[in-house]
Amino acid sequence: MLQIAIGIILGCCAIGAGIALIAGIGPGIGEGQAVAKACEAVGRQPESRSAVTSTLILGCALAETTGLYGLIIGILLIFVAPGSFVNILKNAVEWAVSKGIPLQ
Repeated sequence: MLQIAIGIILGCCAIGAGIALIAGIGPGIGEGQAVAKACEAVGRQPESRSAVTSTLILGCALAETTGLYGLIIGILLIFVAPGSFVNILKNAVEWAVSKGIPLQ
């Protein structure tokens, strides 16, 4: 029973990490569109190049943080969370056994 619960924890952590890493797709698409629009803006008004470039760099930096957050969460779910969740499960089982609660 405990082995099945540990397997479920590990599987859910892996699925969650995969879902979290999907967050890297959005920044890539958004930054590509932002660069395309910046190129259009500079093409229409070359004198506004510095303002467009500085705004583009700031926007790309902010967009990239969402991808990095997804990466960090994915890494935590793969390497940190399984051990923590398994320890919580084992402590809960030990507590239930010490209180005389039947485990099925």
